[in-house]
Amino acid sequence: MAPSTKERPDLQKRVHEVPHKPGVYLMRDRFNRVIYVGKARDLRKRVGSYFLPSKLAQADLKTRAMLDAVWDFETHVVRSEAESVLLEGKLIKEYRPRYNISFRDDKRFLLVKADMSEEWPRFRLARFKKNDTARYFGPYADAGALRQTLNLMRKKFGVLTFGRGSPTERELKSSTYQVPVRLSETSAEQYRERVIQACEFLEGHSREMIATLEEEMQKAAKKMDFEKAAELRNMIEDVRETTKPVRRFTRGSLPSAIDPMADVQALADALQLPRAPRVMECFDISNISTTHVAASMVCFRNGVPDKDNYRRYRVRTVEGQDDFASMAEVVRRRYSRVLLMISETGNRKPESDVADTAEYSQENAFEIAQRIAESPQSAIRNPQSCVRLPDLIIVDGGKGQLSAACRELQRLGLHDLPIIGLAKEHEEIYRPGRALPLQLPIDSNALRLLQRIRDEAHRFANAYHQLLMKKRIGESILDDCPGVSQNRKNLLLRKFGSVNRLRKATVEKIASTEGIGRKLAEEVHRFLQRH
Repeated sequence: MAPSTKERPDLQKRVHEVPHKPGVYLMRDRFNRVIYVGKARDLRKRVGSYFLPSKLAQADLKTRAMLDAVWDFETHVVRSEAESVLLEGKLIKEYRPRYNISFRDDKRFLLVKADMSEEWPRFRLARFKKNDTARYFGPYADAGALRQTLNLMRKKFGVLTFGRGSPTERELKSSTYQVPVRLSETSAEQYRERVIQACEFLEGHSREMIATLEEEMQKAAKKMDFEKAAELRNMIEDVRETTKPVRRFTRGSLPSAIDPMADVQALADALQLPRAPRVMECFDISNISTTHVAASMVCFRNGVPDKDNYRRYRVRTVEGQDDFASMAEVVRRRYSRVLLMISETGNRKPESDVADTAEYSQENAFEIAQRIAESPQSAIRNPQSCVRLPDLIIVDGGKGQLSAACRELQRLGLHDLPIIGLAKEHEEIYRPGRALPLQLPIDSNALRLLQRIRDEAHRFANAYHQLLMKKRIGESILDDCPGVSQNRKNLLLRKFGSVNRLRKATVEKIASTEGIGRKLAEEVHRFLQRH
């Protein structure tokens, strides 16, 4: 292959085109040969680090030689870090780059094998798929999550793992295999039914088990047993990681780098929208207990996150765990606020009941908002005019969440605003007035964009929820302090803001709180120094 006659490109400038997404990167030399393949949780940060002057100065001989030989690079975005590991291995085996050491020994990822020809089929780990009658599941990039899932399968389905042949005397007596009937009283035919159920579980039919684990997690959180709740949460994540569908990468099906605006246009075509949804807002509800129900709203502008316009909510009016009512409250609060700000920008007097803003004009609220937000003159007069309604609303959930959000939009006069629901289990898209969901191909650019938006909303909601839980755990310490009633606890937290600040306060400052005497202040101070 002839070398390139062009000048070496400025790769440091090209780094700015790389997205902050998980994926793999390929380094090529001047002959366009792949000389190195790597994976990254954040492609831009990882690839950009290679072209920093400090990197070359501190690099070892092998890395320095590789960087001297790099003439170009390309990136491939995937949906998760686990997929990046799988794709990295596939590309290293295909190209066998000279600067890669790992994966060149043909080591493969773990598979799960169940030989149905055996009288008592067992679930065993394997690295090679043979041409036999056994059923194979995987491959799995996260070996730890896989082993935890197999442990869970033993307990929930009572199936045998590892080993060979009929159950041993020890396995017959083990309590692990006594669900739902003692293994010693189970025939080979009855056991085979357990194996079939476990196979369906590994194929992705895990909704029922995940729902059961989530219910147990919520009960543990309600009892303030946060250690057990965290353990169950990790178990749920392991199950989801193991049972989610994983793409098989072939030579002709490598994922391409993200083109945000192309993805936006693909989504407009898939949903048959009148125009490309340049501004999209997505809502997600997060809860593991009735104590704290949190929600998030993330905004994507031209296909990329607009973090300045992210919002987070603590659900106020809903008792217990009701995702539908929680979604309704958050949507109502968000767009009531938007309409109020738009009406103020348009020199309209806001009414006391913001939910009925649309009723104070003969124009439709949707038309008012769009006219004001898109007016260049108003944008010059007042910076607030950049507040606008989105071109598309996305709610994380199915029919129930979508219906709850639609009712609130109708109350606000925003029934013309495009809205969809994205259900996680099968990535089905629900639309108002359509009985059947829309299911896009798994490699569709439109679906990938929706998944990126939904995953970002989920991450943002969970981060806020964890913050609230940590705060709650910290505040709960005062519940065990002698002499501190709920009212006095509220007074202390209102003055100091947090338990950490209260712990650093002197006895005099604590005693200066209304309703807290010197004696109680000393007791509180001693208690917090010990805990």
